[in-house]
Amino acid sequence: MAKKSMAPMPTGNSVLPKLITTAVVLALLVIVVKHPGDAATWVTALAGGAVDVIDGVASFIRQVAN
Repeated sequence: MAKKSMAPMPTGNSVLPKLITTAVVLALLVIVVKHPGDAATWVTALAGGAVDVIDGVASFIRQVAN
């Protein structure tokens, strides 16, 4: 008995998400190339904020555990 061929399912590959991703990457690249000092300051500030969040979560877990 022959197998029935199934119709291919649409994959939903939209151009819009790829376009947005490309635009964001290009914008970040332009910022780093044109304003490297500002970009470094922003990254340092974001890293400091992330460290503060991690410290806060760790402190909360220690207090809950006691």
